[in-house]
Amino acid sequence: MSLPELTPEQLRDRLAAGETLQLVDVRQPEEFEYCRIAGSQLIPLGELARRTDEISPEQPVVLICHHGVRSMQALAYLQHRHGLQNLLNLRGGIHAWSVKVDPQVPVY
Repeated sequence: MSLPELTPEQLRDRLAAGETLQLVDVRQPEEFEYCRIAGSQLIPLGELARRTDEISPEQPVVLICHHGVRSMQALAYLQHRHGLQNLLNLRGGIHAWSVKVDPQVPVY
């Protein structure tokens, strides 16, 4: 079973259209401080199990990390353990966002 993803361009378009999305960044605090997508919320992967109450069960939730690997792990966990179906993984992570959508976001 493949897990749901969206591209950086799709995320940009949905945000530009005014869609209400919860952006959850699962990187470490120092990574988040260095660069982030505006409006995103930090919930490091290691804290996710005890902070699942911060994840919206209704609105679409986009999970973000550096390259899309940790966020995919977070998505699988939230889907399988908590039954959430409103989740999307940002394909390529913040790196792809920087390269394809917003060059003002630093690449690391």
